[in-house]
Amino acid sequence: MNNKSVVLENAAGLQFDPASPLGMAFRIDTSSVWAEATDSESITRVSIGTLIALEGQLPSEYLVGLLDRVTRDAEQADMLDDLENQDLFPLPRVERDLFRVVLLGTYRTVDGQRKNTFKRGADSYPRIDARCWAIVGNNLQTLMSLLSSEVDEEKRLYLGSFVSDSSAKAVADGDRLFQRHAALVGSTGSGKSWAVALILERAAALLHPNLIVLDMHGEYAPLTKAPKSAPALARGWRIAGPSDTSEDDDVLFLPYWMLNQEELLALLLDRSEDSAPNQAARFTEHVRSLKRKTLEREGKTDALDNFTVDSPIPFSLEILVGLLENDDTEMVPGATAKPIGGPFKGKLTRFISRLKTKMKDRRYAFMFQAPDATSQYEWLHGLAKNMLGTAPGIKIVDFSEVPSDALPVVVGVFARVLYDIQFWSTPDQRTPFTFVCDEAHLYLPSDNVTARDQRALDSFERIAKEGRKYGVSLLVVSQRPSDVSKTVLSQCNNFIVLRLTNDQDRRVIERVMPDNLAGLTASLPLLDVGEAIVIGDSIVLPTRIRLDSPTIKPDSATRKFWSEWNTKAAVPESLAAAVEAMRRQSRS
Repeated sequence: MNNKSVVLENAAGLQFDPASPLGMAFRIDTSSVWAEATDSESITRVSIGTLIALEGQLPSEYLVGLLDRVTRDAEQADMLDDLENQDLFPLPRVERDLFRVVLLGTYRTVDGQRKNTFKRGADSYPRIDARCWAIVGNNLQTLMSLLSSEVDEEKRLYLGSFVSDSSAKAVADGDRLFQRHAALVGSTGSGKSWAVALILERAAALLHPNLIVLDMHGEYAPLTKAPKSAPALARGWRIAGPSDTSEDDDVLFLPYWMLNQEELLALLLDRSEDSAPNQAARFTEHVRSLKRKTLEREGKTDALDNFTVDSPIPFSLEILVGLLENDDTEMVPGATAKPIGGPFKGKLTRFISRLKTKMKDRRYAFMFQAPDATSQYEWLHGLAKNMLGTAPGIKIVDFSEVPSDALPVVVGVFARVLYDIQFWSTPDQRTPFTFVCDEAHLYLPSDNVTARDQRALDSFERIAKEGRKYGVSLLVVSQRPSDVSKTVLSQCNNFIVLRLTNDQDRRVIERVMPDNLAGLTASLPLLDVGEAIVIGDSIVLPTRIRLDSPTIKPDSATRKFWSEWNTKAAVPESLAAAVEAMRRQSRS
């Protein structure tokens, strides 16, 4: 955690009534303090997540913490020791309201020559019987103003307001949120998509934002449509579906030659076959040769000595099939005059069959049936400018029509190519960008990883580990954090956690929290829609906030089942149209 002090010179500072404390400390350890409420009425005016101030060692010092547990303790009062019959003389019971405060930082009204400072961490600990107060109302606004002053105006990301006081704004450091990776998690219906839309809306207000949204269900399309009297927040592209045959302005093809060797083999090779090594070796040799011929034809002599089989260079798939078929049927002179089968005869038959099937499958048209323009050497230059340029700054790429079995490879290829372009850019000319990984559990699984899943994992785990150095970050979005790669999540330094009801998901979040804040996970199932707990170095105090509603809502609203059953009948004609759309694999 950053221990830099925050200073607010001209504020009145926190002010508490010494005669009306919330409670008195009676047990203190290294990370928390237990206190007894002064009366049963005062404790009812605070809730879990309320900020608490405790008297420090100095009159000008307060320790700031988070209320994370309240309990009522009943104990027997001391009575005469010589009572012979406890049943006849029951001991009276004394009830105490106890609460625990997790220590977060230190506030000082006077700190040397400075006034009203705050720093993370406790430099000292309160004394037994130290008084404490809830930080609410004007005190909360003062403290939050103090904390937000740490963030320069141009870095401020306004997320919403604090649940404990709606007039106090919750501000995060936008630089820290994005540069060290972040995760936004929450169960279905918790407001996850709205939170993403809010962040995109805030980013769109900057001069040159650069975010790429990997949209798995097409739910962010409304952000690409201009509302009345305002420009659209983003530009949208759609990975070509089975019915797309030309590269329109909003249709994006990802031609096969962009895939590296391992990604292509993950789609085409059955590693259980005995001849799989021969298939992989021959395929690799021909691809390398065809890419070399492309460079020679294009006159790219500077690349001839250094390119590899993984270099994204166009080549002809039809010529590749012809070369493989020649290998599969080749006859060579034998020891006698009679010809015999060549070294690969019959060993490539199944591989060629799988390749031809993929080439004809309309579901893979975006890859194997791309327009001729995508075979041009300069085509990749245009993709780089569209995706990594800042006009527009926010790009939304719809993957909803990509076959589920190919989704991990396709998303991984898309991310890897853009990351590699950024990697090889001149350092002083790089513009940082962020991948917003919607529904990350679909292509970044934590368990049961297949060869195809592994390709995407390799790409994103590399970005998670190294991307910060090259100006590439991740905003991982998922409703099932327990199903997302632990390597990727472990690299996230910031978490925006909405309602989570699943025990496994809560345990994942508990593991990434600091030890003294693990108790916050108990409140996750109780969060309202749009409420979140923000944790990490982008926000000084981890607190419960209510996220602002985005101006433009994504297409993710939960349908009102009961109400619609009572008001809206199904339209038979639309169902027939849906069947035909399914048959032609297009809603157009």
